[in-house]
Amino acid sequence: MLRFYTAGESHGQALLAFVSGLPASLPVSVAFVNHELHRRQLGYGRGGRQKIEKDKAEIFAGVRRGETIGAPIAIRIENRDWANWEKILPVEALPESGVGAAELKRLVAPRPGHADLAGSQKFNFHDARYVLERASARETAARVAAGALAKQLLREFGTEIASHSVQVGHVKLERAATWNEIWMANGDIESPLRCVDPQVQERMRAEVDAANTANDTVGGVFEVMVHNVPVGLGSHAQWDEKLDGRLAQALLSIQAVKGMEIGAGIAAAGSNGSEVQDEISYDKAARKFRRSSNRAGGLEGGITNGEDIVVRGYLKPISTLRTPLGTADLVTKEPIQAAYERSDWCVVPAAGVAAEAMVALVLADAFLQKFGGDSLPEMRRNFESYARQVEEF
Repeated sequence: MLRFYTAGESHGQALLAFVSGLPASLPVSVAFVNHELHRRQLGYGRGGRQKIEKDKAEIFAGVRRGETIGAPIAIRIENRDWANWEKILPVEALPESGVGAAELKRLVAPRPGHADLAGSQKFNFHDARYVLERASARETAARVAAGALAKQLLREFGTEIASHSVQVGHVKLERAATWNEIWMANGDIESPLRCVDPQVQERMRAEVDAANTANDTVGGVFEVMVHNVPVGLGSHAQWDEKLDGRLAQALLSIQAVKGMEIGAGIAAAGSNGSEVQDEISYDKAARKFRRSSNRAGGLEGGITNGEDIVVRGYLKPISTLRTPLGTADLVTKEPIQAAYERSDWCVVPAAGVAAEAMVALVLADAFLQKFGGDSLPEMRRNFESYARQVEEF
């Protein structure tokens, strides 16, 4: 069983990721982890924080001489901005003479759409600072680092994951993208919004510019595709074993993601069954079942069916606005304008990278549950035996 969790605040000393359950002898490339962290920081419409942070992973447990050792892995990502917050958010108690409220950067004007108010009420804070520090999407850097380890496990079995932007604001890619297109877009570090169609991407860029000019933010839709997936991951037997349900939770846990879709799920809801189901045939030469289409998004009954997994995340616009909305003061309860914190105005490509990481973590766990093994060679033997079973079916 693969488990992971993260720790750390947006302006704290560092972000931490802990991963347990990876088999021993898995080759680990720290350079690849850092490449994934860099991808998360890219994208048109990012704010000033990305100019401060240069995310690098430091692995200080669980990996030795370039391979996992079967022990929990601990990763640290330094927050460079901590230097500006060390006196404001110290670990030790502040002296009673203390620092003024302005220097403490208290936040008493909760932002509509953010966790500020609900979190403050939950934990009985009359200052939303602690809530926003942990609720911030800065936390996804730790997830991306953990997901990079999961991706390296999946690659051992030929499975790859990539994402692209399907929609930014009102501008939408009106066709399906192929795996090769998405893979190429992922490899283009200079791509501003990671859209497979250059003309659509330019219209997306204009949409981001318009939002910035209006002191507003813009949301969108990203798509994650998983290529070369074996049949049989997940299960139909229990609700919490269904892989589509686990993927839904993974995507919806990402900050600002308010909806998700598998395959043609949304369009399928307004279609007839004969228009939706993917017809099945058998290729005798390849000794393999095939489907005429992939509207199921690679999942049937909570189980992978051998086609590419296709999931989409629907991202609302960021709730931090330079032209703030109305709110109520946490202390006085009087009307006030919502607080503004330095922020991005479009994060669709970055959210796609975070989603890749979450999908990788879910699938890596599904691989481990299916094929088991305390070491990578043992896991590979189990995988190859199962592959022969499927081929001989």
